[in-house]
Amino acid sequence: MTPSEAAKRAKLPSLTGLRFFAALSVFFFHSSLTDSPIPPNAPINPFADASIADGFSTAFGKAGYLGVSFFFVLSGFVLAWAAKPGERVSAFLRRRLLKIFPNHLVVFAAAMILFAGSAVTGVADWLPNLFLIHTWWPQPTVNLSVNPPSWSLGSELLFYMLFPALIVPIRRLRGRTALWGWSAAMIAGMVAVQLIATYFVPDTPKSTITPISGMQFWFGYLMPAGRLFEFVLGILLARVVLAGYWPRRVGLGVSLVLTVLGYAAALVAPFQYGFVVATIVPVAALIGATAQADVEGRDTFLRSRPMVWLGEVSFGFYLVQGVTIFYLRSLLGENTYRVPVALLVIAGFLAASLLGGWLLFRFVEMPAMRRFGRARPRTRSVPDPVGAPYEGRDPAPVPAATGGGRTG
Repeated sequence: MTPSEAAKRAKLPSLTGLRFFAALSVFFFHSSLTDSPIPPNAPINPFADASIADGFSTAFGKAGYLGVSFFFVLSGFVLAWAAKPGERVSAFLRRRLLKIFPNHLVVFAAAMILFAGSAVTGVADWLPNLFLIHTWWPQPTVNLSVNPPSWSLGSELLFYMLFPALIVPIRRLRGRTALWGWSAAMIAGMVAVQLIATYFVPDTPKSTITPISGMQFWFGYLMPAGRLFEFVLGILLARVVLAGYWPRRVGLGVSLVLTVLGYAAALVAPFQYGFVVATIVPVAALIGATAQADVEGRDTFLRSRPMVWLGEVSFGFYLVQGVTIFYLRSLLGENTYRVPVALLVIAGFLAASLLGGWLLFRFVEMPAMRRFGRARPRTRSVPDPVGAPYEGRDPAPVPAATGGGRTG
């Protein structure tokens, strides 16, 4: 069996399991925030000892940004990998919208009830969020309104709308040089976004939750068009692995080392370059190496049943964090605690978020997919991007960080 044939037959349970750790990094990012994205932007970090609080905040200060980049690249990868030959565009879009909107609407309603006046100020703020077009607005009262984690779904919605068109030229690329060359071009595009944000986007007024301006934060992090480079890179990486071009020397061990080094670089780089630029190569390596391990049938911890289950509920786990962490923390006021109690508070946030994620997966996402996810006869098809048969469950949408920041 050739590498390409093996890849076409492979499922990707290790990537599913890995998704949980990315979502978990977002969770710790949210739990460590010194400035909540919900007004009045009170601290979330529960530690009373200033040195411990600062250490917790610093250690996970870029974890959410690493997570969002991972999930946007992964989104392109799994869509290209699991594309059904001849699937109609209408069927593809219906399945993708069913993956995000039922969960989004349930959590949207919960956030509207729980946060009421603090999270929204009027119809003009919450209505764009309802339709997941809110991140096209530069105003933070709109782009982080209602349920702040839902900002990433605005990018996912754009990805889904464009995938049938994007895959057409990408499927025509042939050879190692073309695929790796265009992958490098996508990384260059990510660098260009941050250079534009740094030198051409107004640096005042300053954001209430980051050390850069609100306009720079929107342009460099929240705006959906700027995240397309990561999504397209994911599609290209799927083609690379399917074609058997993944370098054998870049395995899980190497990719984990690169991830640690990339994260360390993100912690010391200028703030906006920690969004994507510092970590994108490690993220790409981690996704490609994990997929290659599944192609080769290696027995990884990530493909165990518990890890796959955690990966399956990771979308819901991510999406409810705005309700669980931010709302539950608001019930505690601005109180901070000694280490044992603070750890219990964080454990409570984690338990509530996991429970909420499972409830969404079990009683909202899966029933919606079973009831409405079947294809209906139409005439136009989504081009087969890689010639790979579809196996396993429809790939879940990938969560991302809310984009809450800190001022120090």
